[in-house]
Amino acid sequence: MKSIIRSTVLIAGTFVFGAAVAQTAKPLETPWFKNDIAIGKLPPITARLPQEPRIVQLENPGRHGGTMRVVFGRSKDTRIIVVYGYARLMTYDTQFALQPDILAGVDVKQGRIFTLRLRKGHRWSDGTLFTSEDFRYWWEDIANHKKLSPLGAPKQMVVSGEAAKFEVIDRHTVRFSWSLPNPHFLPALASATPLYIYRPSHYLKQFHADYAEANTLRTKVKKSGRRNWAALHNRRDNQYKNDNPDLPTLQPWLLLTKPPAQRFIFERNPFYHRVDQNGRQLPYTDRIAMSIAAAGVIPLKTGAGESDFQARGIAFNNYTFLKEAEKRENFKVRLWQTAKGSHLALFPNLNVKDDVWRNLMQDVKFRRALSLAINRHEINQVIYYGLAIEGQNTVLPSSPLHKKAYRDAWAQFDLVSANSLLDELGLLKRDSRGVRLLPDGRPMEIIVETAGEDTEQTDVLELIHDSWLAAGIKLFTRPSQREVFRNRIFAGETLVSIWSGHEFGIPNADTIPAEFAPTDQLQLQWPKWGQYFQTQSRAGERPSDPFALELLKLNRAWAYAHSRRERQDIWQRMLEINADQVYSIGLIGSVPQPVVVNKDLRNLPDKGIYNWNPGAHFGIYRPDTFWFDNAERREPQR
Repeated sequence: MKSIIRSTVLIAGTFVFGAAVAQTAKPLETPWFKNDIAIGKLPPITARLPQEPRIVQLENPGRHGGTMRVVFGRSKDTRIIVVYGYARLMTYDTQFALQPDILAGVDVKQGRIFTLRLRKGHRWSDGTLFTSEDFRYWWEDIANHKKLSPLGAPKQMVVSGEAAKFEVIDRHTVRFSWSLPNPHFLPALASATPLYIYRPSHYLKQFHADYAEANTLRTKVKKSGRRNWAALHNRRDNQYKNDNPDLPTLQPWLLLTKPPAQRFIFERNPFYHRVDQNGRQLPYTDRIAMSIAAAGVIPLKTGAGESDFQARGIAFNNYTFLKEAEKRENFKVRLWQTAKGSHLALFPNLNVKDDVWRNLMQDVKFRRALSLAINRHEINQVIYYGLAIEGQNTVLPSSPLHKKAYRDAWAQFDLVSANSLLDELGLLKRDSRGVRLLPDGRPMEIIVETAGEDTEQTDVLELIHDSWLAAGIKLFTRPSQREVFRNRIFAGETLVSIWSGHEFGIPNADTIPAEFAPTDQLQLQWPKWGQYFQTQSRAGERPSDPFALELLKLNRAWAYAHSRRERQDIWQRMLEINADQVYSIGLIGSVPQPVVVNKDLRNLPDKGIYNWNPGAHFGIYRPDTFWFDNAERREPQR
């Protein structure tokens, strides 16, 4: 498959996003709000839209009405509706190019001065105008308030230790600027978990000590059970978590149900800023109904026709079952491409607390031995019917940065070489079971921890168990909940974990390479090193590995590179280091993702890329444009 990636690098020069204003037909009233308008609860559509709404040109424009059903595994998955809704200051299109969305436009000078232009007349979901005050409030009263943000401004707002300079130009224009280029800024705004640089200030000021009347605020704090006003403010300020029905939003659907619950209802936002070319305000569907089910039950409910578009909670190993159910139910099963560097990968924890294990994990010979002792071909044939790509956790063949050598590095099944490397490390002694002994005499028993969300990881680990044992390594599996899983890794309690590989496996030279350097605590192979970078050295540990330090230098150099050729060379060196040093152990990649779609649901493509970031799973395909051609039979009672 040819690479479809396009991007804009904001290093030098002037760039203008959203300069042209598209024309649309006269706005059409939404039937869902007919009664609310009649009784004066809502104004008409012309007063609810921005002066210049975002116009979405569709090949197949739809009609209003109906409820889309989805099934998720946890109450906290209300956040996924924010992911799918994908209303952002900036968004990626289906070619992964950046474009304004909530913003009317962006002017960028020299990659360091960003002037953001708002849509005049754009309103929060409660009807309050969205203005520059909402940006000022976030920057001055949240991001730079010690009680609300004790670690300071987010990392994307700091370049080489310099925080952004913020200016209010007018009621509809703000500016962020730095002395040096900041290529991370706009992509952060378009992320699946976006950087929110604005807040509904009119709502949150009632919980802020600098604005609220003191006695009134104390009463609210006491009633909430929070320790202080800052804790209350942070609890009410959860745009991404989407667990506060009272919090005004700019998303296409509003949460109506207060968590916890087993069923959540989301209703259309009457002030949403997007319309189609016919003048219909999006979203097309009036509601989303989200049911909560145990992880193992989600494929069963999907197969019973209880979801209208579903990928979360189902995997390739459910494909055969879903294809059989397709014959009985009103849905089709599609297979989308995935874009992760590796569908599954092992992550040796280079920051494990145990000194003996840490020394081994930080020795490249040991990581190479672990990789060589894995029969990837067997995993592919037994579990994925030979449809996956075998090899390391790196860029996919569809990326212009791809080299076969990166995926093949230390990925052949070679028990002779694996055992030889382990012998070179002095791990010569074995117990009566043939298990090697650590330098302190303990058996080499590696517990691989999983998030416990499906059986796929366990099935893969069972196959690895046998080949590792042939190298003298005993593998055990420990499942846990995702939060526990991550916290144990962060704390250095975990030896090896299994998770998906690099998030975006089809980058080009202009894609930010931070995933391939220790820049984030969520990078499971070096969480403390990532935390050190993430917090500007306030927490975590400084990397001790010379190649990890080189990766950080290269990541920084990429941000200031002046040519595409220079950025490409940096990328190649980072990929080369990752391949040779085996910081993560890729298993298989390009495993297709089943997507179940109601036969009556329109505008969801037959083929797509299912990726978290960039992509927001369904987000780049705009679920607000999905519509039912039988919506009248799916309309709920108000």
